[in-house]
Amino acid sequence: MSISESTAPSTVRTAETSVPLVSLLDERWSPRSFDPTAEISDRQLDALLEAARWAPSAQNHQPRRFIVARRGSESFDTIVGTLMSFNAMWAGNAAALIVAVAETSTVEGDARPTAEYDLGQAVAHLTVQAHAEGFHTHQMAGVEWDKIVAAFDLTDNLKPVTITAVGVVDEADKLIEALAERETAPRERLPLGELVLRRD
Repeated sequence: MSISESTAPSTVRTAETSVPLVSLLDERWSPRSFDPTAEISDRQLDALLEAARWAPSAQNHQPRRFIVARRGSESFDTIVGTLMSFNAMWAGNAAALIVAVAETSTVEGDARPTAEYDLGQAVAHLTVQAHAEGFHTHQMAGVEWDKIVAAFDLTDNLKPVTITAVGVVDEADKLIEALAERETAPRERLPLGELVLRRD
């Protein structure tokens, strides 16, 4: 099944924000239950990566790289094989898996100290664009990174940081009980008063 370019089925879990936000932000959440038949088109995948491409970075160094694999490909299976068991239980149903890689230095050895921060901004842009395209995303760090490095021949200056699952959300009851409970638990965040250290 391929989802429509304009609409896609999704389970909406709107955040209870202290002030109104744009819907692409307050409706974004990270499911684990993905429809194993849903696909992502070339155009949609390009849109996610283009959003990441236009994220800001220090001195415009753009120290972000991506390994992109759609379900059914050899690379997808390789990535699933690097996931720790809790993630491996569900991530194989995603339409695509995207490994986010920080370029921590130039090939000449000049350090890029903000590379991981800049990569994070790019992935944040990608997740918002994914939601606009009718998809949901879930970022993972429970990964055997040495296997990613070996499988994709990453050089010493390329550090894999997260893997993002992209797909169409499915019913939570298709997950094992422990995961289903987390899927349907109330969404929570610290109040603003605990996040802001000073505000004048």
